[in-house]
Amino acid sequence: MAPQGGAAGSGQAATWLQDLRSTLAQFVSTEERLGISAALVALALGIAVFLAPRLVSRATAELRTRVLAHPRVPDAVADAAWLFPATVVVRTLQLAVFVGAALSLLLLWGYTGVAADLAEVLAVAVPNAAKLGATVALFAGALVGTNVLEAKLDSYATASDNINAHQQGIVFRVLQLVVLLAVGMAALTVWQVRIGGLLVGAGFLGIVVGMAARQTLGSLIAGFVLMFSRPFELGDWVEIDDAEGIVTDITIINTRLSNADGETVVFPNDRVTNAKITNRTKRNRLRLRLDVGIDYEADIEHAESVAEEALSDLKFVEGVPKPQVMPTTFGDSAIGLQLRFWITNPSAPRRAQAKAEVLRSVKLAFDREGIKIPYPQRELLAREEADGFQLREDRRSRPVETSVSED
Repeated sequence: MAPQGGAAGSGQAATWLQDLRSTLAQFVSTEERLGISAALVALALGIAVFLAPRLVSRATAELRTRVLAHPRVPDAVADAAWLFPATVVVRTLQLAVFVGAALSLLLLWGYTGVAADLAEVLAVAVPNAAKLGATVALFAGALVGTNVLEAKLDSYATASDNINAHQQGIVFRVLQLVVLLAVGMAALTVWQVRIGGLLVGAGFLGIVVGMAARQTLGSLIAGFVLMFSRPFELGDWVEIDDAEGIVTDITIINTRLSNADGETVVFPNDRVTNAKITNRTKRNRLRLRLDVGIDYEADIEHAESVAEEALSDLKFVEGVPKPQVMPTTFGDSAIGLQLRFWITNPSAPRRAQAKAEVLRSVKLAFDREGIKIPYPQRELLAREEADGFQLREDRRSRPVETSVSED
């Protein structure tokens, strides 16, 4: 495809040169050529030095004041105006003017061979430069487009509760990838590259990569599943399998927790989707349980009322729902009571503080009311047919028999 385009460009350049040479051939005398040369140089300098910068500056000012400053133009588009610098446009116009003037002068003074060589170079360079400019414009448009998409996505996420930060990040990355792929294919089309073979090669490469990185791809797919199922969000206090902590980061590949000991626990997303997940901050409150034992001789109802009173007016324990005290078990040495109470804004440190506060308050209340919290104890009974327990004489009180051996 490229050689045909180059041959066509060379033919057009030759025709244009022939016309220009026929026009300039009318000026035969040296004085006429000098006059025409001076006029061409003056015209080129006037256009390149004075006219082109002013025209570009005026166009840039109009673009910024009337187009980019319009309220309906997104800020992302206005911020991307630096991608189209006026200096580059001015230098390009100046180069075109000087090249055209130089080519005209060569033909005017009879350097037809040099002019033909220059025209052939331009016939190849100009289309390639145009393709390069189109490619740069495509990628600049992709950058502006992704900025606009990010701004629109931010405004939608701010106004809606249906998308969180994790989902917003993944959606933006997917849209960005789609835009870049589309622009890449368009750029290949501009350069007349056959994309059919590339698609076949990419498909084969995708199969090989999929076979070699099944676990990574599984985590990648699981990342999208987590994005839509939303079992937790950034900042939630969760328990995944046997690990608990605050969700600090959710990527497409893995999920990271920070536990109360300052450790970072990393889970592949495919394991997260198959694990048991407990979200302790989803409802912004959490019920805690604390077991305590009372003596069998104690009054259960009185112990319950004392414990309920001890759970009231605490810093970390919520009054609504009301704390509960429930008898639960007949233990080996005590009757088990379970203290049930709620906390808000749950976290591992807040849970520990609430349990410590409840333990201190209940212990002081039981001590004040004389309710014993018994130690583990055992009661030993002997069977009647064995005549109960029999105490044997202490061996230390018996005389010690000694024997002396004679040689």
